[in-house]
Amino acid sequence: MRIIVFLILFVVSSFANNYSKQELEKMIAKMVILGFYGTKIDANSQIAKDIKSGLGGVILFDMDPTNKDKAKNIESRDQLKKLNETLQSFRKEKLLISIDQEGGAVQRLKPKHGFTNTLSANEIAKNGDEFARSSYDTLAKELKYSGINLNFAPSVDLAINPKNKVIVTRGRSFSKDEKIVTKYAKIFIEQMNEEGVLTSLKHFPGHGSSLADSHLGFVDISNTCSKIELEPYKNLIKNKSVDLIMTAHVFNKNIDSKYPATLSYATNSKLLREKLGFDGVLITDDLQMSAISKHYDLKQTVSLAINSGVNILLFANQLAKPLSLKEIVDTVYGELQNGNIKVERIIDSNKKIDKLLEKL
Repeated sequence: MRIIVFLILFVVSSFANNYSKQELEKMIAKMVILGFYGTKIDANSQIAKDIKSGLGGVILFDMDPTNKDKAKNIESRDQLKKLNETLQSFRKEKLLISIDQEGGAVQRLKPKHGFTNTLSANEIAKNGDEFARSSYDTLAKELKYSGINLNFAPSVDLAINPKNKVIVTRGRSFSKDEKIVTKYAKIFIEQMNEEGVLTSLKHFPGHGSSLADSHLGFVDISNTCSKIELEPYKNLIKNKSVDLIMTAHVFNKNIDSKYPATLSYATNSKLLREKLGFDGVLITDDLQMSAISKHYDLKQTVSLAINSGVNILLFANQLAKPLSLKEIVDTVYGELQNGNIKVERIIDSNKKIDKLLEKL
């Protein structure tokens, strides 16, 4: 038995040795999107150093969570444009500059910052196709002007549970009808893509039936979920309309009796990739949300997520003590050296990210 284990570790180590430590660390850094503090930066800023080290992308927020009267990254249109130009200036390869800009309750670019108010998904759908296309065209143009190239939207969760506080009561779902959700999600994606903005379907495999909020803790959808929640993903994947997909931190014992979706091989590889045929970039929801951070340490989180089929790890540094890129990369690298993460996963994720960046 010991000989077998030794041989396995030797093969993993040999494969890893095809790359230098520096190369592997850069490949791992490319798999991270990080939140940071600052409305303006320079070459001495930590985020600038991280970008030079290979950081895959950043996520922007309007409000400083520790002081709601203070801006975290966004003050105005021109300030944001300058910030994003500066971020991109630290390397030639495209940096993923991301934001949550769904409309309604979830929009970081607000009228007070000089941006156009976008209605919620539910309200958009009520106003029809033409209104939706016009609204999302305006939104896409404002994102492009600002230098944002990745929008974590649309939400394709179905409004199944009227008491759902994280999606349904906030108007974040287009409808409880999967055909309506698919139609308006496609309009959203088309308008974003026309302006060179990537999109991310969320929250896989569905958050619209849940009774709890994964920002706050463990969410079990085992008894409330429905197979119909997969239909928008199935249809959009089939139509080749998907840039990225974002995981949900929800637990469904009918799919995986042990892990929530974000950390589940059964969900992310067996269901999403093998059954639904998705071969693009899969990104986690914020890994500092309580549904994950209260139950798993950093080593467990990164190992399970990457081995489950995830390609990008999102640490928003919004809900918890900020994590540094170095700490994340060192942790993944350590797990790689220990054989807890397969080198093939790192290589495959980098290939998928490179293919995604070609769209920009």
